[in-house]
Amino acid sequence: MMAIAGVRATSKSQGTIMMTRYLTAFTLLMLAAFSPAAAVEIQEITSSKGVKAWLVEDHTVPLVAVRFAFRGGAALDPADREGLATILSGTLDEGAGGLDSQEFQRALKKDAVRLSFDAGRDNFYGRFQTLTKNRDSAFELLRLAVNEPRFDDEPVERIKAQITEALKRQENDPETVAIRTWMRIAFKNHPYSRNTDGSVDGVGAVTPDDLRGLTQALFSKRNLVIAVVGDIDAATLSGLLDTTFGDLPEKSADNPLPEAAVTSGPVRTIVDMDIPQSVIQFGHVGIMRKDPDFIPAYVMNHVLGGSGLTSRLMEEVREKRGLSYSVYSYLSPFEQAGLFLGGAATQNDRAGEALEIIERELKRMADDGPTPDELDATKTYLTGSYALRFDTSTKIAGQILGIQLESLGIDYIDRRNSLIEAVTQEDVKRVAQRLLLPGSLIVTVVGQPKGIEPLEPTQ
Repeated sequence: MMAIAGVRATSKSQGTIMMTRYLTAFTLLMLAAFSPAAAVEIQEITSSKGVKAWLVEDHTVPLVAVRFAFRGGAALDPADREGLATILSGTLDEGAGGLDSQEFQRALKKDAVRLSFDAGRDNFYGRFQTLTKNRDSAFELLRLAVNEPRFDDEPVERIKAQITEALKRQENDPETVAIRTWMRIAFKNHPYSRNTDGSVDGVGAVTPDDLRGLTQALFSKRNLVIAVVGDIDAATLSGLLDTTFGDLPEKSADNPLPEAAVTSGPVRTIVDMDIPQSVIQFGHVGIMRKDPDFIPAYVMNHVLGGSGLTSRLMEEVREKRGLSYSVYSYLSPFEQAGLFLGGAATQNDRAGEALEIIERELKRMADDGPTPDELDATKTYLTGSYALRFDTSTKIAGQILGIQLESLGIDYIDRRNSLIEAVTQEDVKRVAQRLLLPGSLIVTVVGQPKGIEPLEPTQ
């Protein structure tokens, strides 16, 4: 997101930009012939102990990829233990059962097992990959990590120190400061306002007992969602699901997040930082994934700021005026709120100009919607490129995990492209008018911007 330094970028003509779109669309028409649905046959598995998973068998490569998640993530961290879930993600593979940290890591390396965890706001994720020949011993290591983590003092303190050091570095990273400031303004006292990585004080306060308590709060069969892709059949997987996850409690204590209200703009907040460019984060309330208008909104945003060099924001902010190397927008649906977000970085003395153009383009999209050519090119790209999400086992596992977490249905892969193709000009225009609120943006700017004045929220 660095600004172009010194000179204005060479502008492309409208004809060149449209030609780029048409060539991209033609290429993706060729890709669209390879439907992901034709190559992905999902089986729904329920083991004898009630563990559920979606399986895609692929015996062409001797590899098994697993993606799984427990519903509930960093947003559930106690206010005085910010970073608890992130520390958990870093310590689950630092010793389990009878193996201390070094022994566990050696066992992973010996069997060429890839195992990692990650704390999102709403979900706690696991990634696991093994060669077929090492499958049973590899799943045993996964079982130990999930069911019998040790949380020995040395690795816990080491991981805490690493996270603390990263948090201190992030305090001087303008992009990180911009989005975190934005989230604090948007969500006020809601858990979404907090940094998923935690705070220095919160991380310092976490104990091994806190980590044990979090596993008890999150790790249950009811919270668990699993996707498996690779060289394994349903019967074998069913047995491994039982041995790996079958002894987890049926459910954990309910700890639901409160519904989140997003602050109404306009808001302008400037964080002074002595850097040569201003980093701009903008956005407002968005749309939930379960909303019937989500797919038209997704199509609309692709035209506006989600399609890289061919988006309207890139054309107006970068190509025509050289104000920013990158400018973008995206939809970010959480469990309890939806956001429309975007960002850019530009020279300090042109920050006001860049923000003015961004707001103007949001208004133009809200007023007029996309052109027919823009809509056709976008639909061709989105349907054609969908196959690229299914070209490896790990990608397929990630896709079918996300489909489960978002409750889109086991046939979503078959239906997805038809949902895109069904979007009309009127659909996108209606959703743009509903979603885009250029006069109500929350804007955070990190740097020393010219032409942007602070504006406090009214509520």
